[in-house]
Amino acid sequence: MRYIGIISDTHGTFDETLRLFLRDVDEIWHAGDIGSLELADEIAAYKPLRAVSGNIDGGMTRRVYPTFQSFECEGIRVLMTHIGGYPRRYDPRAVERIQALHPQLFISGHSHILRVMNDPGYRLLHINPGAAGEYGFHKVRTAVRFVIDGSDMRDMEVGEWPRRP
Repeated sequence: MRYIGIISDTHGTFDETLRLFLRDVDEIWHAGDIGSLELADEIAAYKPLRAVSGNIDGGMTRRVYPTFQSFECEGIRVLMTHIGGYPRRYDPRAVERIQALHPQLFISGHSHILRVMNDPGYRLLHINPGAAGEYGFHKVRTAVRFVIDGSDMRDMEVGEWPRRP
């Protein structure tokens, strides 16, 4: 059993609010737009980190964190990227990998809008955790945490916090 926290679009923010929400998770998965390699190191020092780079991430961050990452967690095949789209409107690069890898869980960020959607066409769960950072057009910061227990994904919780003015 693994307790997972998912964040995206931190844009340089990993504050006490996020630390408290993620304090009990086993791993943090970051769906891009980290903000800097230093911030990624800070998150990784807090909890084990799996991450992908996003469109605002610089060259060093892109060298360390790929555009796509695929892996298994507790028997669940996971595919993660920053710009992935949504069911029936996936980015073409995401469609290629979804069709090749057949993940049960697809994670993306970029939109700054939290969405959790079942995709019956590809038989997967799509999670976009929204934006956890202070920068962007979103009015509410969001993050997600849940349990993966074998083939069971359950106990999903959403954290929501107003952005600072």
